[in-house]
Amino acid sequence: MALYSEKVMDHFLHPRNVGVIADADGVGEVGNAKCGDIMKIYLKFDENQNVQDVKFETFGCGSAIASSSMATEMIMGKPLSQVLELTNKAVTEALDGLPAHKLHCSVLAEEAIKAAVKDYYDKNGIEYDPAMFAQLEDCENCDIH
Repeated sequence: MALYSEKVMDHFLHPRNVGVIADADGVGEVGNAKCGDIMKIYLKFDENQNVQDVKFETFGCGSAIASSSMATEMIMGKPLSQVLELTNKAVTEALDGLPAHKLHCSVLAEEAIKAAVKDYYDKNGIEYDPAMFAQLEDCENCDIH
């Protein structure tokens, strides 16, 4: 049995939405000190708060790149409320699984997107419940926010 699914390999070898959005509405960056992975997500919203564009930059392993790529695909065109519902479990399932020792990559993807949404809220003075983003401050594996 292969260590990685065909979807993981596809998103690793042919990642979607790689790059930078110069005038992004929100930018989130997270990292994991144990493995050295760093993810940066850029979000651009339309006038109805739907994701108009999303890009990522990831320094990390194949699972980190595949998780970033899949997560961006999953939120493209979605309303902000649905973006916040994205979970690492959903990313892992969409990739047809990740090895147990690589599940933290999908967690980073979820956290990078939430960090970008928080940045969007902060930049625009939009009130939010701080508990929505508590994991970003409580994460013991994450060094960059």
